[in-house]
Amino acid sequence: METRRKKRFIAGAVCPRCNAMDTMMLYMEHGVEKVECVGCGHTQSQTDDQVRQAGGGEVIGVFKPE
Repeated sequence: METRRKKRFIAGAVCPRCNAMDTMMLYMEHGVEKVECVGCGHTQSQTDDQVRQAGGGEVIGVFKPE
């Protein structure tokens, strides 16, 4: 049985594999932030530490869905 995940689509995001726009969704799984393309199934993931490091520079804030 698969647990239900809260998924959020990322407006304007382009999939790095199939180059489709507005097909990327963001969700958390076991404390890891994951992004998946609903078009081709390409996935990327980041741990909380990687998200914090990427949030440096001129970023106003990092959105952390619950």
